[in-house]
Amino acid sequence: MPRYILDEERIHPAIRDRIADNNRDIVEEVIAAVARDAVVVVGMAQNPVPRRARRLLDARSIAYTYLEYGSYLNLWRRRNALKMWTGWPTFPMIFVRGTLIGGCAELEALVASGELERTLASEG
Repeated sequence: MPRYILDEERIHPAIRDRIADNNRDIVEEVIAAVARDAVVVVGMAQNPVPRRARRLLDARSIAYTYLEYGSYLNLWRRRNALKMWTGWPTFPMIFVRGTLIGGCAELEALVASGELERTLASEG
């Protein structure tokens, strides 16, 4: 099911660049990590769920890159750019082999089914 994204022709030309450049650096940093590394966890300080996901990966000796952007008290606008880019509403955002798999609950399900290890063992 495709996500709704406002068509560019429905955005006034005077603000298109402003929209395109809004917190672009944070999105580009995540894009680069996802292209480079097999597992990427994007989280925020003070949130126990990204820690839980990282502990799960650590317990299985699965290497990952962790990118942390602020806490509940700051950088929420910058994190919002990631939410708009991915469509995923919460943290962590977890990518495996370039694909957003969801958050911690989805990671736990992939581990339980063995799919995570199979995906990481496959070429790609």
